Amino acid sequence: MITDMSLGQIIKKKREHLNFTLDEVSRRVGFSKPYLSTIENDKIKNPPSDKLLRKLEEYLGFEHGLLVHIAHMERLPCDIRQEYESAEAENQKWRQFIRNIIQGKKPTDNLDALLVENQLDIEENSPRKSGQLVPIINKVSAGYPCDFTDLDYPAGIADDYVRCPDVHDSYAFAVRVVGDSMEPKFREGDIVIFSPQAEVHNGNDCFIRLSMPHETAFKRVFFEPENKLRLQPRNANYSPVIIDGKRITGMYRAVIKYEML
Repeated sequence: MITDMSLGQIIKKKREHLNFTLDEVSRRVGFSKPYLSTIENDKIKNPPSDKLLRKLEEYLGFEHGLLVHIAHMERLPCDIRQEYESAEAENQKWRQFIRNIIQGKKPTDNLDALLVENQLDIEENSPRKSGQLVPIINKVSAGYPCDFTDLDYPAGIADDYVRCPDVHDSYAFAVRVVGDSMEPKFREGDIVIFSPQAEVHNGNDCFIRLSMPHETAFKRVFFEPENKLRLQPRNANYSPVIIDGKRITGMYRAVIKYEML
């Protein structure tokens, strides 16, 4: 299977199958031949950028997003990757099970027997999990808005995680605080979890994504007239910032904080 090979092996095998040389691929994707060679031979220290992987997907005819997904999976710690792949395999079985029922391929008069037949099980008294793994996607400025990247990870995947039993939002994410504008409540190094499902109200502490230019900030938010938003630091040494609501591309409320001791 394609997932049994490394990212570099997958790319190399597809290139050779298409009878493309490294020189040809290099010219088409705009990256040097030696660099592409290190990727194919698994000698690169850092994973290739998503930009390069998307170009390779297009030129080599891969399914859109496949190489990016494989690269992100390779970045995961082994135990996290095994847990993710195990959960995904179980989800695949459930999807097929539901499709078979919808298409009338499976009778529904004996659900318990069907579950056993398809190796699916629902335990009413299953042990409680120690908590959802929330991805720590990067850092967020608690000073003024600054450049930020979430590394373009798929939902729920990152380089590091924090386990949180009180979070039930599958799209929740965490960031590390940088700066002092949200002191004393939030200090530099604290890990804050944000929930996209949580409603945002005046005075909430929020992670805000902005466009034109692309920036992020961690501030209290207050809705002002004429579609304006006031970003209010908690630290009295910082002044609030008024921004146009049209710049907002995302606003997520803080729900949990882990303090750095």
